[in-house]
Amino acid sequence: MLFLNILKESFLFALNALKVNRLRTLLTLLGITIGIFAIISVFTVIDSLENTIRNSLSSLGDDIIYVQKWPWAPPPGEEFAWWEYLKRPVPKIEEYEQIKKRSEKAEIVNFAVSTSRNVKYKNNTAENTILWANSHEFEKIRTFELEDGRYFTPFESIAGKNICLIGNQIAKDLFVDIDPVGKQIKIQGRKVTVVGLIAREGKDILNGGGSLDEMIILPVIYAKSLMDIKSENANPMIMVKAKENVSVSELKDELRSIIRSTRTLRPKEKDNFSLNQSSILNSVLSSIFGVINMAGWVIGGFSILVGGFGIANIMFVSVKERTNLIGIQKSLGAKRKFILFQFLFEAIMLSIIGGSIGLLLIFIGSLVASNKIDLEITLSFGNILLGIIISIVIGIISGIFPSYKAAKLNPVEAINTTF
Repeated sequence: MLFLNILKESFLFALNALKVNRLRTLLTLLGITIGIFAIISVFTVIDSLENTIRNSLSSLGDDIIYVQKWPWAPPPGEEFAWWEYLKRPVPKIEEYEQIKKRSEKAEIVNFAVSTSRNVKYKNNTAENTILWANSHEFEKIRTFELEDGRYFTPFESIAGKNICLIGNQIAKDLFVDIDPVGKQIKIQGRKVTVVGLIAREGKDILNGGGSLDEMIILPVIYAKSLMDIKSENANPMIMVKAKENVSVSELKDELRSIIRSTRTLRPKEKDNFSLNQSSILNSVLSSIFGVINMAGWVIGGFSILVGGFGIANIMFVSVKERTNLIGIQKSLGAKRKFILFQFLFEAIMLSIIGGSIGLLLIFIGSLVASNKIDLEITLSFGNILLGIIISIVIGIISGIFPSYKAAKLNPVEAINTTF
């Protein structure tokens, strides 16, 4: 109880000191506010960006293998041998058919190519629009919703009918206050009928090369009339989803066997294709954001250091100004720990208040930024807690030496000190 009373009295003395010296308190708060604002705002932006990218990666599917020419990352412990990858052939539609025919572990197999073209409807033009052509399995392997219309029928996909699905943004660019379903757009002078409108998805960094809002989906058979689907420029790939209870490693082993036999590779020859999956990018992202977080600590650390020096400097001034008062308190029986806690609490309170203001500014800034840019920036509970902990630690470090100096003062010398 005695210890708690000492803490309480020390806290009240510290609070009163802050009230009496309002201007000095305000100037001291400014330094720690800027420091916390700098370091936590960096972490908030980094975390928001990382969450956005990881959410995009999750849409790629943990159980989906992407058969492509280029790997998403070099194999562990190896360099990125681009000169070897350059010689590789691109995946072909015949290989997609072989996988569908021979695979026992694949539930869905989809073939996809893409390119960009100008798209017109009457006098409106959407320039460099991404055309993403897929086999009929697209709707089963890529999650999306239709706002209006329908998906292709199996017959339309196989027959290569001149039909398409359009993204929400494309509809806004080409059709102003008009229902696009049933209308005909022009791609390279060819008329293509819109049969479905994809519901708005919002910006997505990695989802199939981008958000479907800015894409047109076509049957891959019809796409042969618009592009060379065997060209590397079309970025051909085969997307394979594993059956339930089939591991990704099992599916990869089976795919490797099928593609190697289809391409008649000898046993000692290296694979001339890549089997990519989202976990590859996840590991790369972890290392990248680890480095970025370290940079964030360095950048924000300097601001925190300046704020800490500011508090320490003010506390030394405060001890000097109140030397006579310290002498009187000691002569009346105040113990060293009472004096120490009195100044230490003052430093911690300064730091916490300054840090809290910094966190409030970040919260307001994140709300404004989220409305201005198409990226959800959120001040997480973890970053709030981190900001408060940093504030407390800085307060303790900045205040411990001035507090210790005050606690060691001789009461007689302190009372007789003049300035």
